[in-house]
Parts: sequence; C-alpha cells; structure tokens
Amino acid sequence: MSFANKNMKYLRKLRGWTQEEFAQKLRIKRSLIGAYEEERAEPRIDVLETVCDIFKLTLDEILRKDLNENKGNYLAKRRAQKLAGGRADIPFVPVKAAAGYLAGFADPEFIDELNTFTLPMLTGGDYRAFEIIGDSMLPTQSGSVIVCEKIQNPDEVKSQNTYIVVSKNEGIVYKRILKSNRAKNKLTLVSDNPVYQPYNINTDDILEIWQSQIIISKANQQQRWDVDQLASIVNTLQDQVSTLKKRMN
Repeated sequence: MSFANKNMKYLRKLRGWTQEEFAQKLRIKRSLIGAYEEERAEPRIDVLETVCDIFKLTLDEILRKDLNENKGNYLAKRRAQKLAGGRADIPFVPVKAAAGYLAGFADPEFIDELNTFTLPMLTGGDYRAFEIIGDSMLPTQSGSVIVCEKIQNPDEVKSQNTYIVVSKNEGIVYKRILKSNRAKNKLTLVSDNPVYQPYNINTDDILEIWQSQIIISKANQQQRWDVDQLASIVNTLQDQVSTLKKRMN
C-alpha cells in the first residue's frame, strides 16, 4: 500500500500552501494536485522526487510511511538535520507567509517547516529572518531580508536601533524604535524614510520583537541618494526627532 497521495496532502498543509502554490513548486497543474489528494491519480515518480527534495525525505519514506501518524518522527528528523551543521539555523519568513506567521509564530511545528539558512558569522542565539516590502525604511530596499535576534522583553529595546516588531494590530513591521521614559508602556516606531510619520504602539499589543543584525539585499537594487536628497532627509529627521523629544519630555 502506498501512502504517497496522503503524504502529499499532509505535507502541503503542513507548510500552509494552497494547491496552486504547491503545484507551482512542483511545476505541474493545480488539477493534478487535486487528483493526487483525492486519490484519483497516482503521483509520478519525478513529482515525488521533487517533493522529497523539498521536504528532505526519501522515496521510501513518502511511499511507505504515513507521515501524519508519525509526524513526531518526521519533525524530529528535520530538527536533527538543522542542528547538524553547528551554526545557528535561521528560519525565513517571506512576505507571503506573514499572515500565517501571525497565527503560528508560537507553534514549533510551524516554525520547523519554514525554509532555513545559516550565516557563518552568526552562532548560537535565537535568530529569524524577515522579508520586508515597501519604501518606508529607505535606503533599505523593498524585498530586503532582515536577519534578527530575538528580544525577550520590550524593556531590552535600545532607543534608535532598528527592529522587526510583530504585533496584533500592525502585523510584521521593520522600524526604528524610540523609547520614552514617561510612557513605558508605549514604543514609538519611526521610519527611516521621513515621508512616513512616526506612530506609537502599546507594548501589550506586541507579540515579538527582533533586533536587526544583518540586512541582505540584491546588489543591483541598492538605493542611491544624491547630496540634496540626503541633506533634505537629514533636516527632516532632525525636525522629527526634536518634535518627538519635546513630546516625550
């Protein structure tokens, strides 16, 4: 008896992919995914080989083992593979996974199924990488990946540093944080692009805070500023900082 059809459905749902997304990764039609999951067709060997490459499985495992019933063994194997390299394993949260992350950020199984990578300069610690979009943090480009280290408590936040803030109301944002001695239950989130106005967030709304360590971006997308632009930005930032200081004091 082959478990391939059942396992393909289980693995797709484990990653939170739609049938269309899974089909794109396997380079087949979405209708085929439906046929496989409803057991109206048997998946081809080349399709199963691609699934095995994605989930680090063998053909024997996907054909002969019910991964859903033995998911503890499957996840334990993935964890062991990740730890084998010795470097800090960094889960990657792409923009398209942001909504799922807000629901599953505290679920070890969800985190285990995110794609991961390592960086030679980072060892130990609790790291995570987030893809950002938009121009609010220029010159950091939209599409850049922010590699961060976990901050356990908002009290550990250092004013003027940049962080990924995960909150109930704002979702996942990359901002510079200013702290006020008077309003200790609030943080001010500031964009590096002065076009965007700062705003406050209650610490009670914060789910996670990650301090930025490394920015990864494509070389050909590097933002360039001329002298006049830089001068204008500096002046605007100075005005905003002065205004914020007056409000905090």
